[in-house]
Amino acid sequence: MMSRTPVRVVAVSAGLSSPSSTRLLADRLAEAVTKAAAAPVEVRVVELRDLAVDIAKHLVTGFPPPALRAALDAVTGADGLIAVTPVFTASYSGLFKSFFDLVDPDALTGMPVLLGATGGTARHSLVLEHALRPLFAYLRAVTVPTAVYAASEDWGAAGGRSGDGGLAERITRAGGELAALVAGRPVAAARSGKEDGEGDLDGSRARGAERDLEADLVPFEQQLARLGG
Repeated sequence: MMSRTPVRVVAVSAGLSSPSSTRLLADRLAEAVTKAAAAPVEVRVVELRDLAVDIAKHLVTGFPPPALRAALDAVTGADGLIAVTPVFTASYSGLFKSFFDLVDPDALTGMPVLLGATGGTARHSLVLEHALRPLFAYLRAVTVPTAVYAASEDWGAAGGRSGDGGLAERITRAGGELAALVAGRPVAAARSGKEDGEGDLDGSRARGAERDLEADLVPFEQQLARLGG
């Protein structure tokens, strides 16, 4: 039996402390992708705090030192990307932004990306939508629907239980979505564990809904006529 080529997933962690909750979230997300993937997954973690000086040198000189060059090559050559940042001043960290400023603007086009962030309070959770998602939209990456924010309280037992809508459940859902995109399968199919149209209930219900919608559509001109417009 021939072995399958591993899927290359790179997790970028912009955490500054050691140990780091940002790195912990990146590891948990990578683990969820590995469990959900149909093929073997090869995970590489890029710790930006180890590259901070190299990033500054590159910004000033325009030439990346070898370690930074290797990290940039790993990111742009990945099949899927996990990007996790701590929240600084209601946005991503400067180190996180500086690293992605060095990525070629076309290198992430079409790449599946899972977004994550950590912070001290849940009030900053919208950073995923107003800061991270626009950044990767600019880079023309494909972000998965579920982005994961972990506040300090999420790491407790109540927030981490699976099945209660807590952190563990969000991590599992996001990991499955990234695994699906990397594999080229629709995200919606991955959530239900089915391929498109598989299963009498989900497939027929979807097709029936499409038919009902088409039947209900009335040409715009007819609607205007009814209104006397």
